[in-house]
Amino acid sequence: MRPLFHPKLVNDPFGDPALYVDCLFEKRALMFDLGDIRKLAPRKILRLSHIFVSHAHMDHFMGFDWLLRISLGREKVMHLFGPARFLEQVEHKLAAYTWNLVANYSTDFTLVVTEVQQEGLARTARFRCKTGFRRETEEELSMIDGILVDEEMFRVRCILLDHKTPCLGFALEEKAHINIWKNCLAEMGLPTGPWLSELRQAVLRGEPDDSLFRVWWKENQQIRELHISLGQLKSRILRIVPGQKISYITDLIYQPENVRKVVKLVRGSDLLFIEAGFLQQDAGHAAARYHLTARQAGELAKTAAVRNVVPFHFSPCYSGRETLLRDELAEYGPISPDVRPV
Repeated sequence: MRPLFHPKLVNDPFGDPALYVDCLFEKRALMFDLGDIRKLAPRKILRLSHIFVSHAHMDHFMGFDWLLRISLGREKVMHLFGPARFLEQVEHKLAAYTWNLVANYSTDFTLVVTEVQQEGLARTARFRCKTGFRRETEEELSMIDGILVDEEMFRVRCILLDHKTPCLGFALEEKAHINIWKNCLAEMGLPTGPWLSELRQAVLRGEPDDSLFRVWWKENQQIRELHISLGQLKSRILRIVPGQKISYITDLIYQPENVRKVVKLVRGSDLLFIEAGFLQQDAGHAAARYHLTARQAGELAKTAAVRNVVPFHFSPCYSGRETLLRDELAEYGPISPDVRPV
């Protein structure tokens, strides 16, 4: 069974945070945080549809300029999400450049930017290339259960965390993983084809089992079709299992309210990317900087019963000693030896 999401850290664990998630079958990708992303090939950057920024400290947001540079001149809409003041911060970055010639572009690269102002409340606005990236169509949005994005295949939730500034944590949830049993397909005498993608979408939409589904294919340059109940197709040729869950947590102090929120958000994750910046012996330094220790990251992962953990955002003071951080996390939480940042 091939997973929908293929996540990879852009940099090594001492580098700037940036998690690139390729979406199989979707011909697009998602990004969590925008640190230094120059290692990413332009074609990968241009696959991005949604980018989720935890907060606008430089090491989490400096990649915005490179993203903009690669995307200019493209007919593309890109969605960005961040915490309070994010609209203003994006607006100021855009205003730092001169856009007197963009009216001549044949394309209109557009940023749709959303800031989470508080629990349940967000604000969004557009910035279009052809208008010199002036703020447009601003409106307030209500969020239910922290959901930022809700599509047929997946949703993205967020929580607000304390990093001495508002900081977002994220969970990417595949709604269901639908596998096709090709041997059962052959037993029913049905061909493969685009209708299988349509079938997946119908199941994800929750269409009733007694509804008739159109199975179609081309034969001798003609369209052939059958109508079969959705329930029969589901029971005969599909295997439906819970989807992937990938969580991303960084830059927070270890205190009760943060712990409660993180555990609730990431519970049961297949993969948790979490900062593990300091050793527990240096917990005072971690707290002063509003960061986690490796032990604290491991305890969060263990409490939330996550399956695998990828630690990152290591403090440079441990350069050459990253094994100590990994070992400390593994002592308290389920780090998997074959899961490593790329």
